[in-house]
Amino acid sequence: MATTIQISPKLQKELSRRKLFDRETYEEVIWGILEDTMELSEETKRDIAQAKEDIREGRTIPFEQIKREFGL
Repeated sequence: MATTIQISPKLQKELSRRKLFDRETYEEVIWGILEDTMELSEETKRDIAQAKEDIREGRTIPFEQIKREFGL
């Protein structure tokens, strides 16, 4: 259920300034701001730890090799 809130013209101007594209809603802008302050989920933390281990152990493919394989 949508709710209407009141904001000052100053806040509206700031939210407008933070839009990444013209049609982005204020809700999307606010979620983007909130996302920056949210803690990573345990699953994401595990995935990051696994990726770091893969890099240390050499279980990666260099970007240049990927580009060559795809003809880029």
